[in-house]
Parts: sequence; C-alpha cells; structure tokens
Amino acid sequence: MLLRPRLSLLRALAPPPLTRACVPARCTLSAAAAGDAAPAPAVPRKNARKLAPPPREIVKTALFLPPGVEPGAAVTADMVIPGSNIVVGPYAGDARVKEAEFVRSSARARDCPKDDRPEFAVLGRSNVGKSSLINALTRRKEAALTSKKPGKTQTINHFLVNKSWYLVDLPGYGFAAASQSARMDWSSFTKGYFLNRDTLVSVLLLIDASIPPQKIDLDCANWLGRNNIGLTFVFTKCDKVKKGKGGRPDENIKVFQETISGLYPEPPPWIMTSSVTGLGRDGLLLHMSQLRNYWDNEAV
Repeated sequence: MLLRPRLSLLRALAPPPLTRACVPARCTLSAAAAGDAAPAPAVPRKNARKLAPPPREIVKTALFLPPGVEPGAAVTADMVIPGSNIVVGPYAGDARVKEAEFVRSSARARDCPKDDRPEFAVLGRSNVGKSSLINALTRRKEAALTSKKPGKTQTINHFLVNKSWYLVDLPGYGFAAASQSARMDWSSFTKGYFLNRDTLVSVLLLIDASIPPQKIDLDCANWLGRNNIGLTFVFTKCDKVKKGKGGRPDENIKVFQETISGLYPEPPPWIMTSSVTGLGRDGLLLHMSQLRNYWDNEAV
C-alpha cells in the first residue's frame, strides 16, 4: 500500500489552525446534543471510592467535523459521540477490538516496526492513565502493565490491534523524579518519533480531568500543534474528584478548553473517559475508526 505524503495527510487530521476540520466557533454543542455521560455503576463497598456525580452538562464547544463532513453541514444530536465534541462521519466503521498483541518495545524511533499499518500514539503525563486506557481499549487487563510508580514506561511500545493497526504506548512526560539525562533522552527520542513516523495518524493526548489544567500539558499540546501533529484530547479520570485539588472533572475540562482556546482559534476533538466506569471507550474507538479509515482511503 502506497502511503500519501505525511505532511499533506496530517494537515487533514491535525487540529486548527492547521486544518479546516472544525466548524466555526459560533456552532456550539448543547448538553442535550452531546448526551450526558453514563452514570458510574455501583462500586463494591470494600473498594468504595469518592466518585464524581454525573456531569451537570457537557461543556458547550465547537463541534469537530471529521473527514467527509463538510463545514456548515446539518448535524443532529445522534451524530455526536456522547461526552465529546466529535461528529460521526461517513468514514466511521467497525470499531470493535477483536484481538490485540504486544509486538515490540523500541528505545529509538528508528527501531519501531517498519510497515504501512496506521497507528495512534498514547501520550500524557506520568500516571495520567495511559496504560489503563490501553488496557480498557483492548479489554486486556495487562496489555500495558499499570503501575503506581510514575515513569514506568521507558520505551516506545507497539500493540497490534486486529492485525491491521497499531496502538502505541509512549513514555509519560513530566516525571520529576527521573534523572536529567533520562528526561533529555525522553524528549529527543519521543519528538523524533512524532516528526519522523510516517504512519502516525493521530496522537491521543491524555489530560487528567480530576485536577486543574497543568502547564506541562498545555506546552505539549502547543508543541504538537506547531509541528502539525494531529491530536485528540482524551480527558481521563472523569469519574473522580480529588479532595483539595480543584473542581469537578467537567469544571476542569471547561477551564482547560478555555485555556487551550488561546493556542488554537478552534479546539481539536476531545472526549471524556474513565477506565473505572468504561465511559468514552466505545466513542473513542469509533472516532479512531473514522480517522483510520480515512487514512486507508487517502493512502491508496
């Protein structure tokens, strides 16, 4: 399969101002249109934890129109993925994960698998829930090993899904306890991966919704945007409220969106998730399917 030149394709998938994939800011999404997040199931008493109540409303935001949906097109409520600003377009397809297998750990970008399969990179601060999200998406408890020790992932880890596309677990950034040399190595080989990986469809940038926006996350989003790397904001831990560390998840998401608006005239796609309740799993896979199918069609 011949791949379309990377830069031109990423312009179609990257967030504004590098793409025209979003509708004008005046087109907003109401809580009714987005759909409220499903309430968390009951938690056994022995594992009881303080869970956030269901969001009062989805933050009003510009809709993300995927490839195949023209700006100004009529969008009905059932076309929007619940708990997100993402419209389902004509490229959406079978989003089921039937099988997933670990393929390779690479210490350098040039050591990553060399084939034409499209891939999605999972990126975020240490302990933001990257491994938990990968395990939830693949429905494998140990597809990516989780740990309470930040910075456990130190390599670029490829997982082959349905023998057709890759899910990539990248090292977390911002782990203060790591050595200076380790932080420099992370920066060099991870940025090398982003800039030179022709099969990268999109970055799933994970943001902890249980705490207020962090500068390091905003800096990362800004760097990806300036380098024309397509991304989706995946808000994690939307079931939690951390005592003394800020507001509710929906409030933190609203503040994050208001802050990110200074970096982009229009916001990129975003979705709320929880590895505890399963919130957002199917919607995120559906979003990934339409980007992946567009990639496959345009790469021929």
